[in-house]
Amino acid sequence: MYSKIIKFTSWALLIAGVVIGALGFFIGFTTNDAVAVDALLFWAYAMVGLTLAAIIVIGIIIGAMTNPKGLLKTGAVVLCFAAIVALAYVVAPGSEAVGIVGIQPGTQTLKLTDTVLILTYLSCAAAVAAIIVGAIVGAIRK
Repeated sequence: MYSKIIKFTSWALLIAGVVIGALGFFIGFTTNDAVAVDALLFWAYAMVGLTLAAIIVIGIIIGAMTNPKGLLKTGAVVLCFAAIVALAYVVAPGSEAVGIVGIQPGTQTLKLTDTVLILTYLSCAAAVAAIIVGAIVGAIRK
């Protein structure tokens, strides 16, 4: 049952993201006071928030039903992730956007954007490291 819910939710979010991205290309990223860019940034913020909420809520619910003692481990993972997000927020410079002729976004918006970029870089680096380590471990085991 959970797999069907997750599957339909994933498809709905994917379709919504594609629609918002396509609207950005049709509207134009530099026209209409960069409304398309704002929509894409807010969509990215929403996706990060929904992902965090899903990980926490689903992890806690399924963990409590299947392995109540494993909730401590889930809590430790959530705390580690929160520490990484907090560190990324502290490290994020929030410097002014380059190339914007009009009004600059607010400092808080720039700080959050830089935080999400840092988290994206960390996620990509972790994915590449996992692929490389997985290939090495797989080669050694064979």
